[in-house]
Amino acid sequence: MVLSGELPAGTQIREEAMAERCGVSRTPVREALRRLEAELLVTRTETNRSFVADWSLSDVADAFELRAMLEGHAARLAAERIELSLIAAMRAENARLGEAVHSDYPDVDLFLETNRAFHAMILEAAGSRRLAALLGTLVEQPVVWRTAHQYRFEDLRRSYSEHEELLAAFDRGDGSWARAVMVAHVRRAYHAYADAHRKLPGARIAKAMTG
Repeated sequence: MVLSGELPAGTQIREEAMAERCGVSRTPVREALRRLEAELLVTRTETNRSFVADWSLSDVADAFELRAMLEGHAARLAAERIELSLIAAMRAENARLGEAVHSDYPDVDLFLETNRAFHAMILEAAGSRRLAALLGTLVEQPVVWRTAHQYRFEDLRRSYSEHEELLAAFDRGDGSWARAVMVAHVRRAYHAYADAHRKLPGARIAKAMTG
């Protein structure tokens, strides 16, 4: 409900009403709100009232800056440690992503699914549980989902191409190349989000184009 905009920023979430709406007791709703608060999707006031968080562009910029640093490091480690079998699996996943974005009407949901799997494989190859934990809250779906729905057709297709370049760097075991591609990949995603946030001319969102 939060990600789709059904519950827009600033909406108060009342435990009892949400429990009734979801057909559950208040206990799982309370636990869900705690998790959403930890993921910065919900804020809690001093009077223990919960509201859907309103992310400023500055908040998002901070998240992407950290993502660029951490995912760039993950890509470098992955290039140095990855096994050929995992590269093959990543190549297959990116082929699915390519099919999703090269149709006349790109499938944004399939893009999200395959993009998540692709980036998860990079973390797997990096082999750092601490790094995976740090990235967990930054690369989880909130920002990624919202960003993908700001993309124009060419942005979605460029994401596929950048994944292909990452695979080329992994093939060669070139950590510096992989890191540079990943940092640029994340920075471009931020600017797609920022352009749509500012409602700049030409910032058509993928959601609108897909109907």
